[in-house]
Amino acid sequence: MGITATIMNTVTGRPIQKMTFGRMPKPWASFNLESGELVTAERIDIGKPAPGKVVTPVDVWVTVKPKE
Repeated sequence: MGITATIMNTVTGRPIQKMTFGRMPKPWASFNLESGELVTAERIDIGKPAPGKVVTPVDVWVTVKPKE
């Protein structure tokens, strides 16, 4: 069972996409977004599951290069 994480933009604070990892990503892990852009994880936040739920929310914060 993989880890489903929300990829968050550090500049805007908004979610970019959902992504599934085989295991918990490290803060220095690099991966490609759906747009094909290579990003590096800067921070990983692990939240508390909602009452009665088993799924723990995971946020991976990345900096996306601005489009020119």
